[in-house]
Amino acid sequence: MIEIHTAVQEAPESADSLSQIEIEEFQRRFDEIIETGIAENPPSTEPVPRKRGKKKNTRPQNLIERCQKYRTEILRFMTDFRVPFTNNLAERDIRMVKVQQKISGSFRSVEGVSNFCRVRGYISTVKKNEGSVLAAIKGAFRREPFMPTVAYRYS
Repeated sequence: MIEIHTAVQEAPESADSLSQIEIEEFQRRFDEIIETGIAENPPSTEPVPRKRGKKKNTRPQNLIERCQKYRTEILRFMTDFRVPFTNNLAERDIRMVKVQQKISGSFRSVEGVSNFCRVRGYISTVKKNEGSVLAAIKGAFRREPFMPTVAYRYS
Protein backbone atom coordinates (compact mmCIF):
# COMPACT_ATOMS: atom_id res chain seq x y z
CA MET A 1 0.00 0.00 0.00
CA ILE A 2 2.85 2.37 0.82
CA GLU A 3 4.42 1.71 -2.58
CA ILE A 4 1.11 2.51 -4.29
CA HIS A 5 0.81 5.70 -2.22
CA THR A 6 4.35 6.70 -3.22
CA ALA A 7 3.56 6.06 -6.90
CA VAL A 8 0.43 8.22 -6.60
CA GLN A 9 2.42 11.04 -4.97
CA GLU A 10 5.08 10.86 -7.70
CA ALA A 11 2.53 10.85 -10.53
CA PRO A 12 2.39 13.96 -12.73
CA GLU A 13 0.16 16.74 -11.39
CA SER A 14 -1.99 16.53 -14.54
CA ALA A 15 -2.73 12.80 -14.07
CA ASP A 16 -5.96 11.63 -12.49
CA SER A 17 -4.88 7.99 -11.99
CA LEU A 18 -1.86 5.72 -12.30
CA SER A 19 -1.15 4.17 -15.70
CA GLN A 20 -3.06 1.02 -16.58
CA ILE A 21 0.18 -1.00 -16.43
CA GLU A 22 0.93 0.25 -12.90
CA ILE A 23 -2.66 -0.39 -11.78
CA GLU A 24 -2.60 -3.97 -13.07
CA GLU A 25 0.79 -4.65 -11.44
CA PHE A 26 -0.31 -3.30 -8.05
CA GLN A 27 -3.60 -5.23 -8.25
CA ARG A 28 -1.69 -8.43 -9.06
CA ARG A 29 0.61 -7.90 -6.06
CA PHE A 30 -2.38 -7.09 -3.81
CA ASP A 31 -4.04 -10.36 -4.91
CA GLU A 32 -0.80 -12.30 -4.21
CA ILE A 33 -0.68 -10.89 -0.68
CA ILE A 34 -4.31 -11.92 -0.13
CA GLU A 35 -3.55 -15.46 -1.39
CA THR A 36 -0.56 -15.67 0.97
CA GLY A 37 -2.78 -14.53 3.83
CA ILE A 38 -5.34 -17.21 3.00
CA ALA A 39 -2.61 -19.89 2.88
CA GLU A 40 -1.20 -18.79 6.25
CA ASN A 41 -4.64 -18.44 7.90
CA PRO A 42 -6.77 -21.30 6.58
CA PRO A 43 -10.31 -21.75 7.84
CA SER A 44 -10.66 -24.10 10.79
CA THR A 45 -11.51 -27.70 9.88
CA GLU A 46 -12.72 -28.56 13.37
CA PRO A 47 -16.41 -29.41 13.53
CA VAL A 48 -18.42 -26.68 15.19
CA PRO A 49 -21.67 -27.35 17.03
CA ARG A 50 -24.62 -26.33 14.85
CA LYS A 51 -25.44 -22.72 15.50
CA ARG A 52 -27.32 -20.19 13.49
CA GLY A 53 -25.48 -17.72 11.34
CA LYS A 54 -22.03 -17.61 9.87
CA LYS A 55 -19.10 -19.46 11.46
CA LYS A 56 -16.85 -17.16 13.50
CA ASN A 57 -13.51 -16.39 11.84
CA THR A 58 -10.22 -15.25 13.36
CA ARG A 59 -9.20 -11.59 13.06
CA PRO A 60 -6.73 -12.28 10.22
CA GLN A 61 -9.43 -14.23 8.35
CA ASN A 62 -11.87 -11.33 8.78
CA LEU A 63 -9.28 -8.86 7.46
CA ILE A 64 -8.49 -11.06 4.46
CA GLU A 65 -12.20 -11.47 3.72
CA ARG A 66 -12.77 -7.69 3.87
CA CYS A 67 -9.75 -7.06 1.62
CA GLN A 68 -11.15 -9.49 -0.95
CA LYS A 69 -14.68 -8.12 -0.73
CA TYR A 70 -13.69 -4.43 -0.86
CA ARG A 71 -10.61 -4.70 -3.11
CA THR A 72 -11.86 -2.07 -5.57
CA GLU A 73 -12.71 0.40 -2.80
CA ILE A 74 -9.41 -0.18 -0.95
CA LEU A 75 -7.37 0.47 -4.11
CA ARG A 76 -9.55 3.27 -5.49
CA PHE A 77 -7.01 5.97 -4.51
CA MET A 78 -4.72 4.75 -7.32
CA THR A 79 -7.43 4.78 -10.00
CA ASP A 80 -8.99 8.09 -8.93
CA PHE A 81 -6.66 10.69 -7.43
CA ARG A 82 -9.62 12.56 -5.94
CA VAL A 83 -9.88 9.75 -3.36
CA PRO A 84 -7.42 10.20 -0.47
CA PHE A 85 -5.06 7.41 0.63
CA THR A 86 -6.48 7.56 4.16
CA ASN A 87 -9.58 8.97 5.76
CA ASN A 88 -7.54 10.74 8.45
CA LEU A 89 -8.98 14.15 7.50
CA ALA A 90 -12.52 12.92 8.09
CA GLU A 91 -11.49 11.26 11.36
CA ARG A 92 -9.77 14.45 12.49
CA ASP A 93 -12.94 16.44 11.78
CA ILE A 94 -15.04 14.06 13.88
CA ARG A 95 -12.50 13.95 16.72
CA MET A 96 -13.21 17.54 17.83
CA VAL A 97 -16.91 16.78 18.29
CA LYS A 98 -16.03 13.76 20.44
CA VAL A 99 -13.55 15.82 22.50
CA GLN A 100 -16.20 18.50 23.09
CA GLN A 101 -18.69 15.84 24.20
CA LYS A 102 -16.11 14.27 26.51
CA ILE A 103 -15.22 17.59 28.15
CA SER A 104 -18.72 18.94 28.68
CA GLY A 105 -20.61 15.65 28.81
CA SER A 106 -22.93 16.60 25.97
CA PHE A 107 -24.23 19.49 23.93
CA ARG A 108 -27.04 21.49 25.53
CA SER A 109 -29.14 21.86 22.38
CA VAL A 110 -29.40 20.83 18.75
CA GLU A 111 -28.66 24.45 17.85
CA GLY A 112 -25.44 24.26 19.87
CA VAL A 113 -24.34 21.14 18.01
CA SER A 114 -25.20 22.78 14.70
CA ASN A 115 -23.22 25.93 15.54
CA PHE A 116 -20.23 23.92 16.78
CA CYS A 117 -20.19 21.82 13.60
CA ARG A 118 -20.58 24.88 11.39
CA VAL A 119 -17.59 26.62 12.99
CA ARG A 120 -15.46 23.43 13.00
CA GLY A 121 -16.35 22.79 9.35
CA TYR A 122 -15.34 26.34 8.41
CA ILE A 123 -12.00 26.01 10.23
CA SER A 124 -11.39 22.57 8.69
CA THR A 125 -12.06 23.92 5.18
CA VAL A 126 -9.61 26.76 5.72
CA LYS A 127 -6.92 24.37 6.98
CA LYS A 128 -7.45 21.89 4.13
CA ASN A 129 -6.95 24.75 1.68
CA GLU A 130 -3.81 25.92 3.53
CA GLY A 131 -5.37 29.23 4.54
CA SER A 132 -4.88 31.26 7.70
CA VAL A 133 -7.55 30.26 10.23
CA LEU A 134 -7.28 33.53 12.16
CA ALA A 135 -7.54 35.62 8.99
CA ALA A 136 -10.55 33.55 7.85
CA ILE A 137 -12.35 34.03 11.18
CA LYS A 138 -11.66 37.78 11.08
CA GLY A 139 -12.95 37.83 7.49
CA ALA A 140 -16.13 36.01 8.53
CA PHE A 141 -16.86 38.71 11.13
CA ARG A 142 -16.31 41.38 8.45
CA ARG A 143 -18.74 39.50 6.16
CA GLU A 144 -15.86 38.49 3.87
CA PRO A 145 -15.79 34.70 4.41
CA PHE A 146 -13.03 32.44 3.19
CA MET A 147 -13.94 30.86 -0.14
CA PRO A 148 -11.83 27.98 -1.50
CA THR A 149 -10.69 28.67 -5.05
CA VAL A 150 -9.00 25.43 -6.13
CA ALA A 151 -9.91 21.76 -5.64
CA TYR A 152 -7.79 20.16 -2.93
CA ARG A 153 -5.45 17.34 -4.06
CA TYR A 154 -4.83 14.79 -1.32
CA SER A 155 -1.30 13.60 -0.77
